[in-house]
Amino acid sequence: MKNALEIRRHFASDNYAGICPEAWAALQEANQGHAVSYGEDPWTARATDLIREVFEMRCEVFFVFNGTAANSLALASTGQSYHSILCHQIAHVETDECGAPEFFSNGMKVVQISGADAKLDPEGIQRAVNRRSDIHFPKPRAVSITQSTEAGTVYSVDEVKAIREKTKQFGLRLQMDGARFANAVASLAVEPKEITWQAGVDVLCFGGTKNGTHVGDAIVFFNQEIAEEFAYRRKQAGQLCSKMRFLSAPWVGLLRDGAWLRNAARANAMARRLLEQLRQIPEVKILFPTQANAVFADLPPHVVVALRQAGWKFYTFLGQGGCRLMCAWDTTEEDVDRFVADLKRLLIEAPKDVPLGTADHRKLH
Repeated sequence: MKNALEIRRHFASDNYAGICPEAWAALQEANQGHAVSYGEDPWTARATDLIREVFEMRCEVFFVFNGTAANSLALASTGQSYHSILCHQIAHVETDECGAPEFFSNGMKVVQISGADAKLDPEGIQRAVNRRSDIHFPKPRAVSITQSTEAGTVYSVDEVKAIREKTKQFGLRLQMDGARFANAVASLAVEPKEITWQAGVDVLCFGGTKNGTHVGDAIVFFNQEIAEEFAYRRKQAGQLCSKMRFLSAPWVGLLRDGAWLRNAARANAMARRLLEQLRQIPEVKILFPTQANAVFADLPPHVVVALRQAGWKFYTFLGQGGCRLMCAWDTTEEDVDRFVADLKRLLIEAPKDVPLGTADHRKLH
């Protein structure tokens, strides 16, 4: 078996990857002398302007430490404590935020909706809204969609617009969890505005961590009304960084020459390469369409054990053999080929009577 230390890049999460060169260079540039604190520095101003250029509109931008804070505070801004948030049943805001949306909103209830390929559909939203309208049940006020989804699928422009039409019908706000928004943009080959504000999204949580920064996501408000006094909400939640330039400078590195899209396109391409090779193996079953940077595959349980013993790290969420294989901005063709080669070898060599054990239910992101 290969030594685990020999494997430098894994398929468990794009959070495993380091800082991309462009973000690292900008961070080094920012680490010179003194700069005004709490976001009044030139780096934060430049990052904000670059995000506005990306979306081609004057949106309001707030940097926070992580995606949990971004999603939770953005959703809290959409309503009151007696309201509810509609999302897919495996959405990250429901399954992996430890109740943070409810906590930061002072009690907004998260209501789960089913949908194929981890995506909401307009009919599901309508059923959820019409299920109850009495005063004893929290009133729906927001819809949260994940782009790309927890199953690695991507909402098309038309799908986002259709959801927006339904939210508009019922007076609901539309929030987008964009932890992998860059991967969705690269996959669809559209302008970012086309799947956000032009499609009716009120607020986007724009992920940087999985795309090459060290820490820090951006909350982008296209709806100015719900951004009002958000600065106070961010401060109260402990998400106002005193040395803000070290959150915002890497964003300058990502955005100023297009590294954010190149990183996403590379991760997506590696996922496609992995998918194509796995499809050639009869013992492997693909579980969801691969539309961004994740491949979900059912592997024989004894091979899952053997791959981990060989040093490979990946998550299992879907029964005994359901595996998520996530590609990052720095995943290489060699990484993919080596993983598949080990898989093929272990299908033959690994003992078949080894128990898999308990599925790994740690963070999907």
